[in-house]
Amino acid sequence: MLVIESWVINDDSPVPVASAGVVEALRTRIDSGQLETWLTSSSGRFLAFVTNAERAMLVLLEGEGDPGEHAVDPGTAGSSDGFILSNGQGDEYPDEDTVPIREAFRLVEHIVGTGSWPADARWVVDR
Repeated sequence: MLVIESWVINDDSPVPVASAGVVEALRTRIDSGQLETWLTSSSGRFLAFVTNAERAMLVLLEGEGDPGEHAVDPGTAGSSDGFILSNGQGDEYPDEDTVPIREAFRLVEHIVGTGSWPADARWVVDR
């Protein structure tokens, strides 16, 4: 029996967000200045999305305390700032450890819909 996990945006409604609606929910949050979003799955996994509106840090964790795995853009030089966390802290990340926002949206939509990275995604396990 195949069980698909559901995902909710932590500080929004407890109603699960569908893969078809998750990108619009993220865009709405970004437009309102909320650059950090955490999603929690029904199986206890977490998906962290932090953006500066151009690039995004995307981390998938198996549970509390898991170092997780994150999307990467190998060979990209430089770094970007403007990643504002919900506590007001501003972060800067190497561009190699973030992905362009459109790619991040595609990855989030796929993970919410299937529970895993797309076959063509580039990601690194941090465990």
